[in-house]
Amino acid sequence: MFESLKKKFSRTSEKLEEELIEEAEAEDNLKEESGSRFSFFSFGRKKKEESEEDDDNLLPQAEETVEEAPIAEEKTEEAEEEKKSHFWSRNKDDDEEEEAFEDEEEEAPEEVEEVKEEKKSHFWSRNKDKDEEEDSQDDEEEEAPEEEKKSHFWNRNKDKEDVSADGEASGGIFSFVREKTIQEKHVEDILFELEMELLQGDVAMEVATDVVESVKDNLVGKKIKRSNDITEYTYFALKDAVYDIINIPGKSMTEMLEEKKAQGEPLVVMFVGINGTGKTTTIGKLANYYLKKGYTPVIAASDTFRAGAIEQVTHHADNVGVKIIKHQKGSDPAAVAFDAVEHARAQGKDLVLIDTAGRMQTNTNLMDEMKKIKRVSNPDLVIFVGDAITGNDATEQARKFNEAIDIDGVILTKADADSKGGASLSIGYVIKKPIMFLGVGQGYDDIMEYDSEWMLNQLFSDDEGIAEDA
Repeated sequence: MFESLKKKFSRTSEKLEEELIEEAEAEDNLKEESGSRFSFFSFGRKKKEESEEDDDNLLPQAEETVEEAPIAEEKTEEAEEEKKSHFWSRNKDDDEEEEAFEDEEEEAPEEVEEVKEEKKSHFWSRNKDKDEEEDSQDDEEEEAPEEEKKSHFWNRNKDKEDVSADGEASGGIFSFVREKTIQEKHVEDILFELEMELLQGDVAMEVATDVVESVKDNLVGKKIKRSNDITEYTYFALKDAVYDIINIPGKSMTEMLEEKKAQGEPLVVMFVGINGTGKTTTIGKLANYYLKKGYTPVIAASDTFRAGAIEQVTHHADNVGVKIIKHQKGSDPAAVAFDAVEHARAQGKDLVLIDTAGRMQTNTNLMDEMKKIKRVSNPDLVIFVGDAITGNDATEQARKFNEAIDIDGVILTKADADSKGGASLSIGYVIKKPIMFLGVGQGYDDIMEYDSEWMLNQLFSDDEGIAEDA
């Protein structure tokens, strides 16, 4: 998920590292030292591993190490004996080979002389080829442009790097002879590029601007001693900026459901959005989700405008096994919603899910009808359902619906297919309302409650397993 955003963040870190290292090289303020260079995403793994280590009891591990020491010594002695044995046997084999060769020499002196000559000839020709190859390489180096020889330190060991599973790369890291400070001039162009890339990735303008400003404030003035510091500071600056964007406070639907159940009342939820976003399917998923948690939902088929809408929502209700309240096509949608709420109260059901007709936010008449449904059913939550793949369109639709009817939260469908991540990053921040659920597939079980920490790990980890464990 969100591969495009991940690449943008990673590239920002690489560009800043390259900028500072090139400047330090020009100032003769750079030296190479032993160590491993960390990738952008390795800091998330590193933090997770350190957290796991802190939870472990280190004393038993120390005892185990002491107990294992004699075994290690025995293995060392065995290895020495094996080496010694191998040495003598190797010499013995060589002696036997020489004796055999001498015997052959006595039996066939002419053939042996020919073999010796052939070996000698091969030895000289081999050295000759080697000399010619070295001369060829020297000539190529002399012909290479001077600028290539002056390639900066950041690229010098690139071909030699061997990236391990934990994101570390062998080939050395670089430190600064004199400590460097990240200045505004170092980040200005790089962050402008990031802002443009975020806008191209369907991130809302105010979100892109706030992310860039936050990263800039966080980075400028930081003191750095080695190249890994640059990557680490950029990683956490971006992570902090994004967390402030996606962490919109608000109660979860499950928390509200528990509160209403304690009061002996059903939680009434009304769903709004345009056609084609997966609103009706999402209602079926939520009915299934809460049914499996032990609650009793009921669905109201308040989309009475579309010919197949009642049949569609009935199909989902039958599939998951919940009651549906419906009237004839063309009947008053507000009346259907009212009847569903009264049914839930009379039957002691916990949750009412009201489906409404999909409508464009610019259709005044339909928006007025939606306001009537809200007035009659008096829902506890009004949730906008948007398609994550549509990016800025989903954000703009949510803004318009919020202005018209004052929505309480958002559900984003098709989040699993959203490589850009623009809507997921922007929508809650723009309307100042939380994302409540994410649709992550086509099955009834493919829905999950939104968690900002999970979202952050999805954006700042290149390992899906880590993200899922968060």
